[in-house]
Amino acid sequence: MRRTLFLTGWLWLTLGWLQAQDISGSWYGLLEVSGTSLTLVFNLQAVDSGYTATLDSPDQGARGIPVTAVKWHDSTLALSVQPLGIHYSGSMVTPDSLAGTFTQRGLVLPLSLSRHKPVKKKPPRPQEPKPPWPYRTEEIRFFNPHDSIMLAGTLTLPATEGPFPAIVLISGSGPQNRNEEIAGHKPFLVLADHLTRQGFAVLRYDDRGTAASGGTFARSLTTDFARDAAAALDYLHTRSDINPQQTGLLGHSEGGLVAIMLAAQRPDVAFLVLLAAPAVPGDQLLLAQQEAIYRQSGMSEAAWQQIRAFNKGAFELVKTTPDSARLSSKLYEYFITQLDSNPLLNMSGMPAEEFVSLQIRQLTNPWMTAFIRYDPRPDLARVKCPVLALNGSRDLQVPAVQNLTVIKQVLEENGNSKVVIKELPGLNHLMQHAETGLPTEYSQIDETIAPQVLEIIAEWLRKTVKE
Repeated sequence: MRRTLFLTGWLWLTLGWLQAQDISGSWYGLLEVSGTSLTLVFNLQAVDSGYTATLDSPDQGARGIPVTAVKWHDSTLALSVQPLGIHYSGSMVTPDSLAGTFTQRGLVLPLSLSRHKPVKKKPPRPQEPKPPWPYRTEEIRFFNPHDSIMLAGTLTLPATEGPFPAIVLISGSGPQNRNEEIAGHKPFLVLADHLTRQGFAVLRYDDRGTAASGGTFARSLTTDFARDAAAALDYLHTRSDINPQQTGLLGHSEGGLVAIMLAAQRPDVAFLVLLAAPAVPGDQLLLAQQEAIYRQSGMSEAAWQQIRAFNKGAFELVKTTPDSARLSSKLYEYFITQLDSNPLLNMSGMPAEEFVSLQIRQLTNPWMTAFIRYDPRPDLARVKCPVLALNGSRDLQVPAVQNLTVIKQVLEENGNSKVVIKELPGLNHLMQHAETGLPTEYSQIDETIAPQVLEIIAEWLRKTVKE
């Protein structure tokens, strides 16, 4: 998930050995797995003592995964991502290409890397709409005055006369474009098309610092994204073809948190649709994510319990230490103590001081710190508008039972009876029909959003705006 609300545990990087050949830059490969072609990108950067690297898997929506070991010696590149069980070894064939082998937990596959982006056959996405559209589209811009940011998006409007009920779509974690493009899918394009055909105006927009929107994404917090969503809502209220009394929000994943924050502040939010939205404090969600993904991936109970205790202790320090300098000091003491008692927690093999320094930087990242500390329940308690909350039973990133239970309980305890909660069997975090729910599956599924999800949302909205 930048960042995503999917964490596979602590991920670390180390340094390699500098050779005369400079291998800095991005190296692209296509991994053929079970009839599916998966794009991998290793991004290498030279430093004084060697190289650091990150791994992207754009088809799975994963970017910036730290590589735990990088070695460049005698024209041979070796890379490891220990927490994921990934290893790559390749020899240079030309200055722009490497030929080698990719392994992951017993799976051994050939993988060539190149400085040139591969040409990849576009996977079938049967739900993506194609023009001509039976509705109007406008490329629009709107201004966030608090942060002086101009944001860009697309507004789709029914072909009939307005004013129309309207929806702002709010994307999940990471720098998303207006279609919330992830793993080769465009969920917001499919949603906007379906809902506009049902008589709703739909505004979807590029995240700040992404695609055509201004501003900077890096180091932005969920509260910053809430101000962007507020600006989108304000823009719709200026239009004569939009009914402001029937204008609401739809948020997916972290976008659900944004929607909750905004609806708690704004009584003019007419309704709320939450797709795989977190409802528990950030530290609890991260631990639940990790457990669900690790267990589905086959990790032993003993190994998981060690990781859980390690991460839980670190999260608790983040929650209870508001001063950033003091937090760094406490985390340092905590990590050193933990490694002394259990050296196996350092799976990277790097020196303890470097390992600890990287963990501190990850946990003191402003977005991560704010996410761990944020408890959405007080904001959720202030939401008085109608709410539809959907989760898939195979969602490993925002587990359904944990979060839907809290949404229902908090809203009803605070007098909001206009709530519909549904756990949908067999659906994953992207609301696709899935076998395992693992993020590695997202790009392999042709379906972008289960049709039943589209129908549930449309039917609930039609009923809500009539009441």
